[in-house]
Amino acid sequence: MSNTSISIKHNNHRIHPCKNDKKLELLNLLISKNSGQSIVVVSSNNLNIIKDALDNKSILVKNDEEIMKTPELTYEILISYDLPLTAIEYLARAAHATQKALILLDSHEQNTLYPIETLLGRTIKQEIISGFEPEVIIEKKTAFTKSTKSQEKAEAQREFKPRDDKREFKPRGDKKEFKPRDDKKEFKPKYDKSDRKPFDKDKKDEKKGSYSKDFKKPDSWEKKEKKKNQFLGKDENGKAIFSGKSGDRNHRHDGTKKEQYDAPKKTGRTINIKALKEKKED
Repeated sequence: MSNTSISIKHNNHRIHPCKNDKKLELLNLLISKNSGQSIVVVSSNNLNIIKDALDNKSILVKNDEEIMKTPELTYEILISYDLPLTAIEYLARAAHATQKALILLDSHEQNTLYPIETLLGRTIKQEIISGFEPEVIIEKKTAFTKSTKSQEKAEAQREFKPRDDKREFKPRGDKKEFKPRDDKKEFKPKYDKSDRKPFDKDKKDEKKGSYSKDFKKPDSWEKKEKKKNQFLGKDENGKAIFSGKSGDRNHRHDGTKKEQYDAPKKTGRTINIKALKEKKED
């Protein structure tokens, strides 16, 4: 058997929650209940205080160093007055017990219990003995702590007590009644537009370099009167010459104007319908 293997059953491995100031009293109670069996009490410190407080002086009280030095030592019941700093040291304690392993645990020592349970791979059963109830630590809620659902339900179920010393409602200040003003000023425009000439401009619109139209000059985009297209004669080749560009489109080469519905010069080929008819055989 190795130094860290535990042979006791899971049901015989127990934790008894208790306050620090009542641990010695609970220790004597557990020893009296298990009288007639070999018991050893193990503690990391305070060995002399435990020895003086024991009713049965024949009980062995040792620390972790002494147990590590005597690997052949075996005992039926182990009572851990406190827990060591490391989980391996506790397993070295419990490896020498053959029947039971009991732990007296204060609420402030809970952090040292988690590594032991992780190394064992299971949780150790807790049993509260009447008269030795542990101290309940109520954590104050901060901005970073999360409340559980049970705590939220307990807070929601608290009785609502209305306050009797309700103060009378008083407005902060008396509001003044709205009174319309009688001394309203008449609206007067800055300048009169009635005397304006049709083509006068406001002084504010006149800026340096602004465009001013000269009505004597014609605009380039305005429509101009089209000159009539006249026949001027023929050139050396006999082609008609006109004063405008559209003369070729509206006149013939000889200068005569085209009619609106002028028949084409070349007509299509005529077909003799009689020649297409088959001769009747006699």
